[in-house]
Amino acid sequence: MNRNLWLLAICQGLFLTNNVTFIAINGLVGLNLAPLGWMATLPVMGYVVGGALSTGLVAHTQRRFGRNTSFQLGLVVAFGSALLCGYAASHHNFWLLVAATVIAGYYNANAQLYRFAAAELALPAFREKAVSLVMAGGLLGAVVGPNLAARTRGLTDVPFVGAYLALAGVALLAMALLAFVRFPPPPARQTAGGGRPMREIMRQPAFIVAATAGALGYGVMNLLMAATPIAMQICSLPFSDVALVLEWHVIGMFAPGFFTGHLIKRFGTLPIMAAGLVLNALCVAIALSGVDFKQFLAALLLLGLGWNFLFTGATTLALTAYRPEEKDRAQGVLNFCVFVVLALSSLASGVLVTTRGWTLLNIGSLPLLGLTGLALGWLALKRWQGQNA
Repeated sequence: MNRNLWLLAICQGLFLTNNVTFIAINGLVGLNLAPLGWMATLPVMGYVVGGALSTGLVAHTQRRFGRNTSFQLGLVVAFGSALLCGYAASHHNFWLLVAATVIAGYYNANAQLYRFAAAELALPAFREKAVSLVMAGGLLGAVVGPNLAARTRGLTDVPFVGAYLALAGVALLAMALLAFVRFPPPPARQTAGGGRPMREIMRQPAFIVAATAGALGYGVMNLLMAATPIAMQICSLPFSDVALVLEWHVIGMFAPGFFTGHLIKRFGTLPIMAAGLVLNALCVAIALSGVDFKQFLAALLLLGLGWNFLFTGATTLALTAYRPEEKDRAQGVLNFCVFVVLALSSLASGVLVTTRGWTLLNIGSLPLLGLTGLALGWLALKRWQGQNA
């Protein structure tokens, strides 16, 4: 890892600090402010809806201004939206809180490209490891995010306003670090709008499966993770337990980043993605076994591990489906697919956990896991047929 990759990994960690803190507190703040209980996760949904709406704009700014300027714009939005969230919470304005999280989605869409930018900072032979190692920077978010939420919860008279103010400071720190990252210049053809039509890129089996597995894998993870703080509160577990469960969940998401790239190089992308699918299925099985602290902890840890294998594999698979001059458009479509599924899963998470319960929520994730398995099997079959043609 060179200096640029280390700095980008830290920025990834600060991005995940923002995400984990949002997950830990937005549903609870929403539960206290929402007119109806099922609306509790609308602030969580707003963050990903904002990301989906911003993918086209982010792709444009990436092409027009380059990686560094575009990433800095995302952090400016992160700073301002965190302050707006704090203002909304302190004034008990639910709909302003939702609007602030939608605005924050621009930062979400921007920083989701860190993992692709990592591949550009390494030699072609080390792209898988670069992607994996930068994603491992999320360990910083695993430790800082839940503890930030827990320790800043009571800094002001209104719970969690202090956490939003702290996230504004996290954005400022990320701006300072990102200023020292040097990204390679864009390919010459990219500035001229070269490359294949997007529909041709999207018809490739590798692209289809990367988009499907990446989006559904992230959707299942978000469906269960977003509901966890609310489910644990319904089960009368303290917020300290919620913070600990989320901490180990995010450790599971990003600790494998130190070796997932090596596993992909050794065993191939599809087997590692299949292993992630199995881990997700085990998560659901444990979640259905009970609602004690230990079940939440074990299930969310396995959920994080499964997500890492699936999402790192999907990102690596996607790198084979487009050329350098096509990257901004292709990555924009991939992220749009992720954000659409995340938006739907965020809404479904709040509705199901508050009206149907934790058990039905987990059962509802099984069809998504089944679709992911079918997509992986379809690509494996096509590759086998191509080798034996």
